[in-house]
Amino acid sequence: MNLIEKIITNHSPYESVKPGDIVDIEIDARVARDFGGANVVKNIINNGLKIDDPAKTFFTFDCNPGGSDQKYAANQQFCRLYARENDIEIYDINSGIGTHLAIDKGLILPGGTFVSTDSHANIMGAIGAFGQGMGDQDIAAAWAKGSSWFKVPKSVKINIEGKRPENISAKDFVLNMLSIFGANKLLGCSVEFYGEEVDKLTLDERITISSMATEMGAIIILFTPTEKIINQLKEKTGKEISLIKADDDAVYEKEFKIDISKFVPMVAKPGHPHDDTDLNNVKKTKIDSAFIGSCTNGRMEDLRIAAGILKDKKVAPGVVLKIVPSTDVIWQQALNEGLIKIFKDAGALVSNAGCAGCAAGQVGQNGPDEITVSTGNRNFPGKQGKGEVYLASPATVAASAVAGYLTNENDLPETPAVFVKKGLKAESEKIEKPISEKKTLVEGKVWLIQKDDIDTDMIFHNRYLTITDINEMGQYAFDNLEGYENFAKQAKSGDIIMTSKNFGAGSSRQQAVDCFKALGIQCILAESYGAIYERNAINAAFPILTYQPEIIEEINLNDGDKIRIDFVNGDIINLENNKTSKINKFYDVQLSIYQNNGLLG
Repeated sequence: MNLIEKIITNHSPYESVKPGDIVDIEIDARVARDFGGANVVKNIINNGLKIDDPAKTFFTFDCNPGGSDQKYAANQQFCRLYARENDIEIYDINSGIGTHLAIDKGLILPGGTFVSTDSHANIMGAIGAFGQGMGDQDIAAAWAKGSSWFKVPKSVKINIEGKRPENISAKDFVLNMLSIFGANKLLGCSVEFYGEEVDKLTLDERITISSMATEMGAIIILFTPTEKIINQLKEKTGKEISLIKADDDAVYEKEFKIDISKFVPMVAKPGHPHDDTDLNNVKKTKIDSAFIGSCTNGRMEDLRIAAGILKDKKVAPGVVLKIVPSTDVIWQQALNEGLIKIFKDAGALVSNAGCAGCAAGQVGQNGPDEITVSTGNRNFPGKQGKGEVYLASPATVAASAVAGYLTNENDLPETPAVFVKKGLKAESEKIEKPISEKKTLVEGKVWLIQKDDIDTDMIFHNRYLTITDINEMGQYAFDNLEGYENFAKQAKSGDIIMTSKNFGAGSSRQQAVDCFKALGIQCILAESYGAIYERNAINAAFPILTYQPEIIEEINLNDGDKIRIDFVNGDIINLENNKTSKINKFYDVQLSIYQNNGLLG
């Protein structure tokens, strides 16, 4: 049997298996991340299931280590609560990437089986173990049963010949392989690498290569552990490890011979990891940002390579370099070795351990028209942001960050490239609108919200601050104000808000004004306003006025009454009973800005 057949057989009730067999196998380590973990728990609870073996069950929070997204934070806490109730160990947001932790802490050993809500769980092939990414229901079933079914894949053997050039990193190795096999020639196969140069690959290098099996369409890339790697794993985990390897007469669907001596430093062009080209073909492509990290290249060896290039150098003007170690242990080791200081002195942003931009939950994302060179494993459109992403090795990324364009460490310019002014264009051309007299007399239904200190997070929560299109803001107005969570759905264009003291306290966010403009709210009356909110509203030509609290009783005002307000004369009329009173009218500067359609009108 080959490697995958041996591993599956050893975890099944059968003496042997062959490709195409569907086999129920025991899972040694069953993992859910913060991405998908909450759904795993819901599937367990909703179906009345129990955990088969808590000692083999784990949470790893690596997608959003900062908990900076409210939904991630809520999911993480939900999983924590479940873990406490069921004695499940959590590798929390201070730990790092779950697949790396599984290897370093011995949750999985050579010959073992591992599942996770992570499409790169097949990184376990780096130590000769079987790992698979699975959906929420699959993981829930594995947690409850301790086993899961798999179809035994066909196996492919790749023999690496020739001598590895000194400038070829593990990332270059796998990008060259992608250029040969593309994204589907190894589809659904288990791939085993053999050869003298393969035996020399370090654990970190094997992790880099195995992490991109998914991008090659393979089920897994498996390496047979060498004695050196077994000893390294023993030292890391404190566990005894048995070697598992393919039989000499193992059968493979196909065998290939690849000459590594012909490999060149490569980059994957934006859009597809398999759209690879010689680095020389895209040299001097100007970049905006660079990223070193992810489950593919956030290991200690990767950081040392980057530090060797960045030492005593500076990141090019205007270029942002982001570095994210894969685990906290690696982060601490980089600190102890002085690498963090090198990175910071060079001008890099160093973040806490985790998946980073690849999972859209931490640093590493880019914006529209931004050109990034990244050590990640994927550069699909939108995967790491809305810009364009080139994939490359840590050495190429570090050198490019210093140069300001794509290059290698042996071809750094004496002075870095600088950005050329091209003239910034707005997303849409300015539309000239005819000037018309703005209304100073309005009528509408009143929302009587008699609460003091309604702050900007209640008005427009900070989780929506990335929204820049005013047309999208209205739907979130008041959705964090208790009792008014459905305000945006119920409010009508032309409505008026009347509230109490210190409305708009808190932050300086303009969205807390613009969300009401987007809904068509005609004006707001309050006893007083937060100072910044008042300026923002006036400058945006959004009518806000103040009144004395006794006015509500004077005009016998109830929630939902229709009222008329005169901004210039300060008149207020309850149209339900025709009772009138006076409010504080627009002052001259406010009226001028209002008629001018805003401070910048």
